[in-house]
Amino acid sequence: MTEPTAARAPRRILVVEDDPGIRALLETALRLSGYEVSSVATGRDALLEAERFGPALLVLDVMLPDQDGFALTRTLRAAGTTTPVLFLTARTDLDDRLAGLRAGGDDYVGKPFSIEEVLLRIGAVLRRTDPEGSDDQDGADTGVLRYADLELDETAHVVRRAGTDILLSPTEFRLLAFLMANAGRVVGKSTILEQVWGYGFSGDVRIIETYVKYLRRKIDTIDPPLIHTERGVGYCLRLPRDRAPRAEV
Repeated sequence: MTEPTAARAPRRILVVEDDPGIRALLETALRLSGYEVSSVATGRDALLEAERFGPALLVLDVMLPDQDGFALTRTLRAAGTTTPVLFLTARTDLDDRLAGLRAGGDDYVGKPFSIEEVLLRIGAVLRRTDPEGSDDQDGADTGVLRYADLELDETAHVVRRAGTDILLSPTEFRLLAFLMANAGRVVGKSTILEQVWGYGFSGDVRIIETYVKYLRRKIDTIDPPLIHTERGVGYCLRLPRDRAPRAEV
């Protein structure tokens, strides 16, 4: 078995969200994605935890019980804190977005949101605000793809889930790499066939179903399952839908 490669310490994310269900969802998704996470439910606790925890980024609900997130961000900025802030809120009209940016926010995700979008936005903010520190987190420019606790190293031809090496055939490896490169998106069978097997492949499209089954037996042996069938459309590598809030809260 290949020894794990050395990695930087996990980036720290502070989640400030008063809804316990959304807070738990964010904590789980961020930990599965390799971040170290702390969470609080109020603006007052956020100020204390930001000083103690030293996060690389705050995921901040705008509508908190004791103060709004814009005011909290202004307080942090006035105190000299430059930690980037990603706002989460149902207030998504232009005036609110501009108010958030003027308060010192770095990005804005509206509710209801998909957890995939939040993770992508976090990675983008970290690359923008601290490029050297964020490279190892999402694998950009390193030949390493990461999603949740799944890691694929294209250069070393190594796949790991939850730190455990997984042996894949060359075709399984190419299929998983394609799904990971399109994480959160549904990809059709014809697209998979063209990109993984090649335009000149003349075999039966059902070969994709066979190889997806092979991958699931190796990748989804632990929770949560990541490879999902979208009936009549194709396949998608994502967290289960019940872990992503879709209804307004």
